[in-house]
Amino acid sequence: MSTDPSAAGGKLAGEMSRQDGDPTGRTTVSLIGSTGSIGTQAVDVVRRHPERFEVVALAARRSVDLLVGQALELRPRLVAVGDPDLAAGVAARLPGVEVMAGEAGFEVAARLGDVVVNGVVGFAGLPVTMAALEAGRRLALANKESLIAGAPVVQKARATPGAEIVPVDSEHCAIHQCLQAAGGPDAVSRLLVTASGGPFRGATPRQLAEVDVEQALAHPTWRMGPKITVDSSTLMNKGLEVIEAHELFGLAYDRIDVVVHPQSIVHSMVELVDGATLAQLSLPDMRLPIGYAMGFPDRLPTAYGAIDWSSPVSLTFEPPDRDLFRCLDLAYRAGRQGGAAPAWLNAANEVAVAAFLDRRLDWLGIAEVVAETLDACEDEPMHSVADVLAADRRARRHAEGAVDRRRRAR
Repeated sequence: MSTDPSAAGGKLAGEMSRQDGDPTGRTTVSLIGSTGSIGTQAVDVVRRHPERFEVVALAARRSVDLLVGQALELRPRLVAVGDPDLAAGVAARLPGVEVMAGEAGFEVAARLGDVVVNGVVGFAGLPVTMAALEAGRRLALANKESLIAGAPVVQKARATPGAEIVPVDSEHCAIHQCLQAAGGPDAVSRLLVTASGGPFRGATPRQLAEVDVEQALAHPTWRMGPKITVDSSTLMNKGLEVIEAHELFGLAYDRIDVVVHPQSIVHSMVELVDGATLAQLSLPDMRLPIGYAMGFPDRLPTAYGAIDWSSPVSLTFEPPDRDLFRCLDLAYRAGRQGGAAPAWLNAANEVAVAAFLDRRLDWLGIAEVVAETLDACEDEPMHSVADVLAADRRARRHAEGAVDRRRRAR
């Protein structure tokens, strides 16, 4: 077992670079956050296509039983455990596999393989995003927060030769696919990011004032982790996706719109300058965008989410209620402000959602805490990862204070 990224982990990275992937011609893959929702579905994609993919690294924070089970099945060269106290136990159960502890292990894992799947939840995914891009890897990005909060430094890392981002979020993956058929950037008028509307679409202000955790976690379409599910209920998830779309595809915020589509079959659309609209449709199944990002530019011959067009299919669309779901416009505001504002937005939201899940904050208070924190955002340089981390820390302090003040006032 090692905690030194310059030791065994560095040796592994060097070996992978010299071998230039798997000698059988398979795409080598590192799965970071392998025990979460995205990670377990990525494992299923690999399991269904062993002729296409070899997993060379797995990384998870604490779910060691699942992590060990994945490692015994997939036989990676490296396993990284975020919690150092658990690493020795994992190493004892995986003889012959290099096990690394702490953040260093995550960053080493993110430099291995042809494709790095970043399924880490929240801002904690930034080091993985940076390590993968700086190593010139293809990043299958499911961690939108790292791109949003660290936008200035992530954009610099994207310039590394060989580095590219293929988004795993279903909405951005849909846009990515539509843009492949659009005929070039000059043909694009605007992006239309679809939203299910979450569990509270059509709710009244009185109903929203009484929302509890269980209701917020009851998403009508997707089965996701608790943080992203709460974000979907407030439409903050959609606001973050607007910022992500701006960063990924380079369109101005005035050319990125959100439309509510409760069926979650149209995953997003691209409107062209001549009035035509391209859309990607499929039943909700995250294995489709995961497989697309891992296999790009080729497609996998497994029909994840295929629609039975012999049965009736109804598709409806409506504008979001921006008065009730304030987080959406808060995200637009932070995106347009730029600089440190997206990092402050993201940090405040993570603090507020955690407080809501801990039952220290009411559901309506999430937007209140984010707004109060964003009001305090300072114009500060964002030239390095250290700058991003400093902005994140300051924003979290403001947000925690806002949570405490709201709690005392209740």
